[in-house]
Amino acid sequence: MKKLILGVSFIMIISLVLVMIRYQNAPQTSLPNFNQESKNDLKKPQVEELQPIDPIKLISYSLQNEKLHITFDKGKNWIKVPVDHNQLFYGDYHGNKKQLIENSYIITNNRIAFIYSDHHKVLLSYSTNQGKTWDQHVITEQFTAIRFRKVEFLNDTFGYIIISGNRTMSQESSHVFLTTDAGENWNETTNSGITRLISDGGFIDVSTGFLSFGTINPQEPDLYFTHDSGNSWKKATFLIPEKYKQIFVSAEIPVKENDGLAVLVNQGPNGDYKGGNVKGKFISKDSGKTWEFSMEVSPNETENME
Repeated sequence: MKKLILGVSFIMIISLVLVMIRYQNAPQTSLPNFNQESKNDLKKPQVEELQPIDPIKLISYSLQNEKLHITFDKGKNWIKVPVDHNQLFYGDYHGNKKQLIENSYIITNNRIAFIYSDHHKVLLSYSTNQGKTWDQHVITEQFTAIRFRKVEFLNDTFGYIIISGNRTMSQESSHVFLTTDAGENWNETTNSGITRLISDGGFIDVSTGFLSFGTINPQEPDLYFTHDSGNSWKKATFLIPEKYKQIFVSAEIPVKENDGLAVLVNQGPNGDYKGGNVKGKFISKDSGKTWEFSMEVSPNETENME
């Protein structure tokens, strides 16, 4: 009986070995696995397509994936800007982080520039060849909690940067930097000495610039001017008709008009005259020293001056 059992076991083992050998030598076929991605699909990079902030404009930017990219062809091609996303918004004011802070950047065919901060320094990332190469310039070494920031160039060589920070309640320090060599070097002008919160600033030529103060409950325009490239700052005088006093209270940045200058003065954050959007237009014949009221300007008409 034992011999019979051993014989049967031996035959079964031999049969099993033969079956395994035959299976290994047979051509292999595999059924599709619908629960896993194919190897080809795994090799494909999962990249989110970037979308311009303004898809209508030829030149725009994207802040997707917490990275700054710029495009010169409505998003067909993208260039990464070598600035950390968080540094673009660091400071006392950081906007909504969905769009770059207004006036803190330049994107044109001939010039790209972004103001940013690394907690203690204020810097400018800069390119003049559509992002092929970049330069980083330190604007100031010691500056904390930047709030207002603005950069602009009037021509190929002259530009300005205005920043404010170190705010305490309704007081802060504001600073103006100028370049006359296309951004290679930046020099700070004489400080205006005004510690009210700055609302705007700018130059209309290499010598003439303006700083407008007062963002919290302004009572009248508080505009300062320079005629010597920032070596000195003086307060401008506004001749406001009685009916418009404490209505038109916050000066914007003047522009050249005919043989003089023109400036819009808005109603500030609490204005309610005619809905709060009407502005007063003032004219200066002495390069911004004194301003006389000209007319009321509706919201639609302001576009012609901006």
